[in-house]
Order: sequence, then structure tokens, then C-alpha cells
Amino acid sequence: MRLVDIAEFYSEFGGGVRTYVHQKLEASAKSGVETTIIAPGPADRRERRAGGEIIWVRSPMLALDHRYHIFADMRPVHALLDDISPDVVEGSSTWQGARIARAWKGNTTRALFLHQDPVAVYPHSIFSPRLDERRVDQLCFWFWAYLRNLARGFDATVAPGRHFAARLQQFEIPNISACPLGVEKSVFSHEVRDEMLRQSMLAACDASAGATLFIAVSRHHPEKRLLLLIEAFDRFRRTRPAALYIVGDGPMWRAVGARAAATANVHVAGSISGRRDLARHLASADYFLHGGAAETFGLVVGEALCSGLPVIVPDRGGAAELAHPAYSETYRSGDPAALAAAMARMTSRDRNDLSLAARAGSHRLATPAEHFEQLFALYGALARTRAERRAA
Repeated sequence: MRLVDIAEFYSEFGGGVRTYVHQKLEASAKSGVETTIIAPGPADRRERRAGGEIIWVRSPMLALDHRYHIFADMRPVHALLDDISPDVVEGSSTWQGARIARAWKGNTTRALFLHQDPVAVYPHSIFSPRLDERRVDQLCFWFWAYLRNLARGFDATVAPGRHFAARLQQFEIPNISACPLGVEKSVFSHEVRDEMLRQSMLAACDASAGATLFIAVSRHHPEKRLLLLIEAFDRFRRTRPAALYIVGDGPMWRAVGARAAATANVHVAGSISGRRDLARHLASADYFLHGGAAETFGLVVGEALCSGLPVIVPDRGGAAELAHPAYSETYRSGDPAALAAAMARMTSRDRNDLSLAARAGSHRLATPAEHFEQLFALYGALARTRAERRAA
């Protein structure tokens, strides 16, 4: 099977889509699938990778985040599709990438893979909790109408989490298939916990050796609500010694850095590019703190569970899908007082029991190999159905 992924939000400089694309290429190599990633970039370039290749199409820079570019012209992408003649074309965004996939004249299977929920990422993040999220969804009726129309041009709409699939069904998006993402369990494990690293993380936060260590791993973007995490932590730390270690980078780095600098016992570590190094940092913390309520799947929450961390997550989005009373506390999305109260509840429980439950809970998560096995099986079945119809 030849698969082309029009990956509008792929960047070599990090992010969840980059991790996912690299996993897809690795899985392709093992599954006999020839995968081509077409992404916007600073210049036209091709690079062979195990499992296929990445082709960058020269495109303008994205104004809000200079790590990314955005497709401005369909024609060079369509020319590449004509040349490759794939069995399946995947549009992996709701915007130009999907429109390019749909508009191509080739008679082939098309799939719309929705990595992002734009209504949750932007309007929900801006107005919550002042305005009920159901009301925000109603006000965004135009987007759901757009998405329904867009999805009709595809053989399947793939949701990377069951929570998001159910949300799409509420708005009558057609041909939905849930295909939950996978967590690298061979990398993220409680066994890599390092007490010396934990102490260095506490020292970076200017906290005492016996302080409770919270970690947050997140892109610095409004949807991740890092400022809310810092505000809630500031309330909590007044009740007991604690530290907050924040991993990540992004367009809000100045605001996040400024708020952290003004709050005691908070350290912004920036990006950790190595997955194994990130796993060590996760496993060496005490609790995982999460603010994002807009994810289609809470991948980093799953990584925290594999690392043996109890998790504190909002009551909305993909992160909430992975929560369970045995190892998590939830709070009203967007509410710093509710988050501080959830932190207090969590730290009053036995951490060893919570950690064991988190590790047990991680067993129900898929691995990347299992995710791609399911995804490629879906695409193969769709391609065979189309071929049979053409032959009939």
C-alpha cells in the first residue's frame, strides 16, 4: 500500500505531529507500507527515511509560530500526488491540508485524520470557564457545518481518541472511525526514576529536598493553559513545600517565563528533545499536572501513567478520557481554584498506591505499533473496497 500524508502541521523543530510522523514512518517500514509525508517548509526538499520519505514544499512561514510553514498553493502538492499515485491520501488537518487532499483529481481512497479540535483549542480556551462550552459549540455552528461538508469528500474521518470520536458524532460528522494513539511503553517507565535527577529538578525550582515535585509537559500555547497551572500551583504551595517543573516551548514562552519568574518554586526547563531523557524527567517527578482540555487524545498523560505518575487533569478533552479515580483527580476545566483543590486532594492520598494504579492503568493503552496496525488495516480495507467498486 502506498500512503501519502499531507501533513500541514509537521515541523522538524518538535511538537506532537513530528513525533507521530516519525512513528508512522517507523511503523510503515515494519508493515511494508510505503509512506510519503508531504509538508510545507522553507524550501523544496526530499529526504528518504525508513518507511518512505518526507517531501517539503516551499511555503510561507506561519505568522504565529515560526517553527511552522503553511501551504499557499495546491498545485505543487497535486503534482506530487500525480507522480506518486498513492493508494490512500490522508489529509491530517481541518484546513488547507484537507482541502488539498479533497481537491486532488486522482481516483483514490481519501482519509481525514483529525489531530486537532479547533473549536476546543481556540474558542473553548479563550472563553472557558466564563462561558459554558456547550454554548461555545453552538456559537461555532458554522465550523461544524464546514467540517461536515469537508468530511463528505473523504472515505473516513479518523479520530485519534474515543472521546473525540464521540464529540464528532454529536455534530453529525460522517464516516467516523476511532483509532486511539499509542504510547511508547518501552521508553516511558517508572523504572527510569532517578533520585539524583529529582533532586536537581527540585533545586532548579529552588525548592527543598523534601518538597512535592509536580511536572507539566506542554507546548507553550493558550490551549495548554500553563498560566492557569502556575496560578493554581501558587495557591497550593502556600499550604506545603512544593515545586513545579515545566517542560516545553512555544509561542507563549515569554508570558509563561514571566509568570514563572514571578512565582516561587516554578522552573521552566524549555524543550527536552530526547524521548528517553523526557521519560527520565517524568518518572523522577511525584505528580503530573495538566491544563489542556482541547486534546483529541491525551498522549502526554498516557506517557505520565506509564512513568508511574498519578495525574491531575481537567474534566474535558482527551486527557479526561484517560483519567480514573484509582490514580487521578479531575477539576473543572479552566478553574485555578478547582485545580488547587484537586492538587490538595491528590497529595492527601497514598502516593505508592496511586503510582501502582497508574502503572496498571497504562496497560489499557495501545502502543504506537498497535495504533498503526489498526490504522493501516482501516486504510487497506477502504482501498480494497474502492478497487472492488472500480472493477465491478
